[in-house]
Amino acid sequence: MGLCDRVTFMKISGFTIARNAIKYNYPIIESICSILPICDEFIVNVGDSEDDTLKLIQSISDKKIRIIQNKWDFSQGKEVLSYQTNLALKECAGDWAFYLQSDEVIHEKDLPKLESVMRKYSADLTVDALRFQWLHFYGSYYRYRIDSGWYQKQNRIVRNNGQVESYGDAFGFKRVDEKPLNWKNTNCLLYHYGWVHPEEIMAQRRFNAEKIGFVSLTDEQRMEQRYSYGDLNRFPAYFGAHPKLMRNRIKEHRLSQTDLNDVRKRYWWHPLRALGVRYKTGKRLKKVL
Repeated sequence: MGLCDRVTFMKISGFTIARNAIKYNYPIIESICSILPICDEFIVNVGDSEDDTLKLIQSISDKKIRIIQNKWDFSQGKEVLSYQTNLALKECAGDWAFYLQSDEVIHEKDLPKLESVMRKYSADLTVDALRFQWLHFYGSYYRYRIDSGWYQKQNRIVRNNGQVESYGDAFGFKRVDEKPLNWKNTNCLLYHYGWVHPEEIMAQRRFNAEKIGFVSLTDEQRMEQRYSYGDLNRFPAYFGAHPKLMRNRIKEHRLSQTDLNDVRKRYWWHPLRALGVRYKTGKRLKKVL
């Protein structure tokens, strides 16, 4: 069954929040467009930005897009993110609500499978959410993190019945009645690009993260104008394909292109490099220096 052969009783809403997407280099357009083909509508909650984020979202030429606007209250700390996420969720009319943060992208080859999984569990109202495996790219589009502190699984598609909500820093979802969330695996990857930026932009994003309440920086870190990713060889290499929507960003990312040459030389023998398989190793690194 193709993407257009939709089951009439199942409707899919996409939703996200966006603020200062241009200033902090979020791939928000790529994120939204990555799942737009399987969505019946897409709600974008645009915050009061210091750049042209609103115009950027408005530039998406698709009638499925519906924009709401809100002012972010930073006195809420990092919970401002879940609060704004829930405002967007409340606007969704679909049976399923597919949430992506501004730096998360889905591979186009996974769309038919994701639609099939949603269709499979559509009538099973005991299923609250659908889970993804995370690929946290770091420093380079050819390195990812699996060490302690970097979560590897999370729910991004939720049942839109008023019983599920975002919480905390919008890290994930929970049931409003505090019962355990019943989730099923999609066995699909979610591509997280929140830590693949030019060093100077990454430094600005860290300052902003401290402002919201995500991290606490030292005086020395606050003085840094460029973030240092360190030796990227500490992390596993990724030989697989990225979503096509990310091609231009990857080509224009200086550190990634330098690292790609190193990966090709260091792993010339690796069978997965020749096959271009999309994958993530199951081995966890307990500590990375």
